[in-house]
Amino acid sequence: MLKERQSSFLFGGNAPYVEEQYELYLADPNAVTAEWRTWFDALRDTPAIDGSDRDDQPHAPVISSFVELAKRTPRAVVAASNEAGSEPDKQANKQPNKQPNEQANKEAADALGLARKQVAVQTLIAAFRMIGTRVADLDPLAWTPPRSYAELTPAYYGLTAADMSTTFSTADTFLFEDDATLKDIVAALEQTYTGTLGAEFVHLADAQQRRWWQLRLESSRATPSLRAAEKLRLLERLSAAEGLEKHLHARYVGQTRFSLEGGESLIVLLDELVRYGASKKLRALVMGMAHRGRLNVLVNVVGKPLRALFDEFDGKDAEKLTAGDVKYHKGFASSVETDAGPVEVTLAFNPSHLEVVNPVVQGMARAKADLAASADGDDVLPVEIHGDAAMSGQGVVMETLSLSYTRGHGTGGTVHVVVNNQIGFTTSDPRDTRSSFYTTDVAKMIEAPILHVNGDDPEAVAMAARLALDYRSTFKRSVVIDLVCFRRYGHQEQDTPGITQPLMYRSIASHPGVRTRYANRLIQQGVLKAEEAQRYVSARRELLERAHETVGSYASPLHEEAGERSRSAPQTGPTRHLAPSADDLRGLAQRISTVPADLTLHALVRKMMNGRQEMASGKRLLDWGMGEHLAFASLLAAGVGIRLSGQDSARGTFNHRHAVLHDQTRIHRPDGVYVPLDHLGATQGRFTVTNSILSEAAVLAFEYGYSTVNRNALVIWEAQFGDFANGAQVVIDQFIAAGAAKWGQHSGLTLFLPHGQEGQGPEHASARLERYLQLSAQNNMRVAKPTTPAQLFHLLLMQARAFERRPLVVMTPKSLLRHPEATSTFDELSHGEFREVLPDTQIDASRATDVERVIVTSGKVYFELLAHRRSAGMTDTPIIRVEQLYPFPAQQLAAELARYPNLKSVVWCQEQARNQGAWSFVEPLLREIPPAGTTLLYAGPDACASTAPGSHAAHVATQSALVSRAFTG
Repeated sequence: MLKERQSSFLFGGNAPYVEEQYELYLADPNAVTAEWRTWFDALRDTPAIDGSDRDDQPHAPVISSFVELAKRTPRAVVAASNEAGSEPDKQANKQPNKQPNEQANKEAADALGLARKQVAVQTLIAAFRMIGTRVADLDPLAWTPPRSYAELTPAYYGLTAADMSTTFSTADTFLFEDDATLKDIVAALEQTYTGTLGAEFVHLADAQQRRWWQLRLESSRATPSLRAAEKLRLLERLSAAEGLEKHLHARYVGQTRFSLEGGESLIVLLDELVRYGASKKLRALVMGMAHRGRLNVLVNVVGKPLRALFDEFDGKDAEKLTAGDVKYHKGFASSVETDAGPVEVTLAFNPSHLEVVNPVVQGMARAKADLAASADGDDVLPVEIHGDAAMSGQGVVMETLSLSYTRGHGTGGTVHVVVNNQIGFTTSDPRDTRSSFYTTDVAKMIEAPILHVNGDDPEAVAMAARLALDYRSTFKRSVVIDLVCFRRYGHQEQDTPGITQPLMYRSIASHPGVRTRYANRLIQQGVLKAEEAQRYVSARRELLERAHETVGSYASPLHEEAGERSRSAPQTGPTRHLAPSADDLRGLAQRISTVPADLTLHALVRKMMNGRQEMASGKRLLDWGMGEHLAFASLLAAGVGIRLSGQDSARGTFNHRHAVLHDQTRIHRPDGVYVPLDHLGATQGRFTVTNSILSEAAVLAFEYGYSTVNRNALVIWEAQFGDFANGAQVVIDQFIAAGAAKWGQHSGLTLFLPHGQEGQGPEHASARLERYLQLSAQNNMRVAKPTTPAQLFHLLLMQARAFERRPLVVMTPKSLLRHPEATSTFDELSHGEFREVLPDTQIDASRATDVERVIVTSGKVYFELLAHRRSAGMTDTPIIRVEQLYPFPAQQLAAELARYPNLKSVVWCQEQARNQGAWSFVEPLLREIPPAGTTLLYAGPDACASTAPGSHAAHVATQSALVSRAFTG
């Protein structure tokens, strides 16, 4: 390793350092050393090239000014050097008829000339670090004209051919041990920054990180140094990757597989992440990727048996799933043995929505780290494998990047791999694919360093993987590897890509393949002989052929049989026995409502906590926030974790939760917060509540991924308003609703979606209940609209402890959070259970024969119906609440309706428009439940394109009309 040397005042590192000195000089010339002051005096006294007064632009980049000075005529330089002399000399020069000291002028001119050339060299070095990769040897096809940048030529900075043999300082670089000629410096820069491995790191704000990259790249000239055995491993991996693709292409003609041919070095890269990662104590690696190359990764990295893959091609898929999925969407997990120990390698399931799997992978990785109680999570590595067009094109990429270093969703750094085929479906012109120079430029938003590597150089690919892991291990931050390769066939193997990309595919047709090129390279190096290289191909071919003759079971940890639970999850009996006793609940209530005496709360929060203390002591009934907190406390006390995230989840969008209490003085606790649910006992479960970034898709997908791994935690995502879940519709459709049917992947994720017509306008009214009901089938999830704290309490306990894991969608209230009748007692929490249907207990049972009309409803409109019935003096119209809409409680509802023998009409009342809400879902079910001759009626708004009126007056009129119609219409 090259030793780091102190730089002199003129060659002080880079532009920021010189700029800093110049800023100090402008504020106070005596604040800098005499040497710096001399040069800055000369710089300011020399007119700018455009003739303007430099004092008018005191903050112009000083490095650029030095470069300007370097381009001046010798006369101007001499003049500047005269001005840079000692103060007596300056005064003497101002005297009339004073002859200049020619020798002193010449020496000063020579010194200034050398200085400006040294600055020019430093600026040239900075330019190579900044944009050298733009002329790097990165494209295996070389099908586009090379670019040239004047900034990467010595002449641009006033350096001439005569300067090439001049020795300059290389201080503040790691290129040489000592000074070097300009010729050698340029050669070293070209080798380091314009070879088959290029790097972008100058955008990193942290100087330590920038110097880390300078050291690692410049000291090695960005050239890998591998042992012969390591090179042979790379060849073997390339042979495995190419062999599988050629075998599938020949044996399964015409079947879609999204070939990796042209990008086989991806297998080298991922293999290096696993094996080199193991040497750095990596114990788990979680990957997510789209369909391109997935089959190859499944087999050659994750360890999926070949026979299992061939069975899928042959139509002999043994998976017993309700729906299943195509083979290039499936995931797998296994333990991969390495010289440094086993690594658990997982490839997550992913639909055709490309990058949407990224936050799922992050959630899975975070859960694995949490379960292992990892200090910083660096022993679990998330790897996101992007397509080049998709990385810059899909917003979920940026949303997921924004999660990278947040407290609740960080994973200790991610390795992002871009399989850069240089084409997206049929689009390859950068003028169409993106607005940035590189597809990876989006990663600069989190200051991720970016390595661009030529896929035809497997050794450079391996080096990129090692650099990425070393950087991640050192700084706990993300890094991007842009693997520049190509796509031998079309988007699908049946496509004819030459129709739209004739030049590219003419070049591809003549490309022998990366395995062949690398084998020839090793033969030329004497690492192996030609016949030995061929044996790698033959061995792989024989292995593939033998695999067709094997039989066996191919279970993966990612697949779960229906009802399977993690061994760590609690095995419990019926739901009714889960709740703590009333006394235990009162004890928990006291703990979560008691705060330290030195905690200074906001007046409104203090009032709320006083109210909870009254609830704990039995002076007040339990409201929604207290019921929710007691559900959390009961589970935590039993050792079950709680993870809750959303944009306002700590406080609650509607000020009902306040799980995190903020000390208004921040004197007694450094972080300024107190979390009552963290103080239940030494053996309690972990409580995590996170105010997430302003994202729905990425955060919801993260929590889904988390819930598939950590099965001993109640994982909840809460929308700020239920309407906002629209932004995560892909996650809801493809993962939450269909994951079990397609992949056998079970999740116990809970969604809290605030819902209800309260006159707040169309974007703050409806959680789109109808969409969740439309997605409900085959017992895939539960959709509920609880109306009391006790119902929510039991629903959450049931969800956390259910033997059969499935998502829960809860239409949570807004106005009911403080409704005087939406309350419960300790007895209702300790002795009850969740009831899918709540009967009307206010109707005299002795008058059941008088009932001819029954209103069936769901949600907060129940309380408006109740208020109308009281004000109108009606005593013979029961109101039945359906608290669970899916699975629909047909038997329970039928039993309630059977209590009224003279029933003539059943009215479904809802506050959503006719084409929204639950009506379309429940109508055919309700027609089968009442006795023959009973009429089914609808009471609610007409169909509407919007979810709610914008006018509060219109809302009031609508609500009044639908409530009245429920009783008389």
